[in-house]
Amino acid sequence: MSAPAPSSPVVVDAEPLPRQEEVLTDEALAFVAELHRRFTPRRAGLLARRAERRAEIARTSTLDFLPETAAIRADDSWKVAPSPAALNDRRVEITGPTDRKMTINALNSGAKIWLADFEDASAPTWENVVTGQLNLIDAYTRAIDFTDPNSGKSYALKAEDELATVVMRPRGWHLDERHLLVDGEQVPGALVDFGLYFFHNAQRLIDLGKGPYFYLPKTESHLEARLWNDVFVFAQDYVGVPQGTVRATVLIETITAAYEMEEILYELRDHASGLNAGRWDYLFSIVKNFRDGGPRFVLPDRNAVTMTAPFMRAYTELLVRTCHKRGAHAIGGMAAFIPSRRDEEVNKVAFEKVKADKDREAGDGFDGSWVAHPDLVPIAMASFDAVLGEKPNQKDRLREDVDVKAADLIAVDSLHAKPTYPGLVNAVQVGIRYIEAWLRGLGAVAIFNLMEDAATAEISRSQIWQWINAGVEFENGEKATPELARKVAAEELENIRAEIGADAFAAGHWQQAHDLLLEVALDDDYADFLTLPAYEQLRG
Repeated sequence: MSAPAPSSPVVVDAEPLPRQEEVLTDEALAFVAELHRRFTPRRAGLLARRAERRAEIARTSTLDFLPETAAIRADDSWKVAPSPAALNDRRVEITGPTDRKMTINALNSGAKIWLADFEDASAPTWENVVTGQLNLIDAYTRAIDFTDPNSGKSYALKAEDELATVVMRPRGWHLDERHLLVDGEQVPGALVDFGLYFFHNAQRLIDLGKGPYFYLPKTESHLEARLWNDVFVFAQDYVGVPQGTVRATVLIETITAAYEMEEILYELRDHASGLNAGRWDYLFSIVKNFRDGGPRFVLPDRNAVTMTAPFMRAYTELLVRTCHKRGAHAIGGMAAFIPSRRDEEVNKVAFEKVKADKDREAGDGFDGSWVAHPDLVPIAMASFDAVLGEKPNQKDRLREDVDVKAADLIAVDSLHAKPTYPGLVNAVQVGIRYIEAWLRGLGAVAIFNLMEDAATAEISRSQIWQWINAGVEFENGEKATPELARKVAAEELENIRAEIGADAFAAGHWQQAHDLLLEVALDDDYADFLTLPAYEQLRG
């Protein structure tokens, strides 16, 4: 147990870490405590509102644009704040956790933006939370380097003008940080991540010609965006930086947020930078919210639901139109492929798919897109260069041809693909392998040549749950049942043991991961987030 000086209102309930005093200063902790006391009660109310809305969807099996905010949508006069220079060109963004090696590689990657991730690509061990903050401080002061202990290879930052601009992603509103207590209460992880980063780096980033820029995850309503906006207003006054210094990009990765995109931008309009179109969390949210909706909401295998599926295309095209109407950037989805160092044929096929995906996004009007690996940066860059040329973005392309109705966003049955038995096997395989790594403190994991994060585990367990509860019958005649899921999971454990060897298997968290996946996939009560029960089992 360690604790700051008695004058601090925060209790740090964790073993001391090297250099933690540089992050957990009394002043920074006092700021986090003030954020907690001012905003956590509102956050609690908004989480309760999520449950109420879910119950309403269960009753009606539908969603619509909000009648009470129709005037905001109809008012063509408002726009978000003009983009700062450092965020005007976002044609390629790389994502990843904030470990030391990734920090250097992402900043050096040639991407315009690095999404420095404290959320789905980071397992929230206390070490990851604190050292991630420290790595970013070191990067901004150019005090960062890294030598790989296995290869001996050294990593250092390129010249300042060659580095990506950082957009930091804190945890979602639903997660607490058990290692920081204020008045005996755990502080929301979102306020810990945001508070420590903003306190230490806001002025430093301004001095570098940039600013404190954020990605906001798991947002479910414009009221949650309003809460973030109020956090930003307070934080800027508290540390003495100009209002509007903060810029936020909101991930539209929940089905409810897709119906409130304009309202979300409106609430954040003095601080908004754009919206992002995700896939796995968005599909997970559809399953979660419409799990009582019957066969028409049953999704096929996750890899069969591409961004060209009619209901996904409706969502992405509406996002581009909404962003450009309001002067915001529209950022596309993830290319998650991890190049093979041994199989060039695998790479060739995958690179062609990545190019086609990025060509589509650039052609649809997106201003940029995500990749998970530095080798994909040139591919995505070429797709957007071909459309943008010397222009930093295409916000002038208003996409007034797009006309999306409320029903289009939830027309899941417009996709003709069906769940398959190999899809069930893949969901179990990826679920177990990802959760095992997460329990070891790894949030971004290469599995079957794809970079997977927590959203992957969420869609995997959600599909198992949905298929079983819908009584899906696969093409091989087998029916989705708890017994079948347990059989597949047991076979996967044995396959992993044979693949990695008995010693490595015993040293891992494989049985624990297996049990946790089946717990959240088979329980009658669908857990809102896998990471909530998983966090109870995460050590450190």
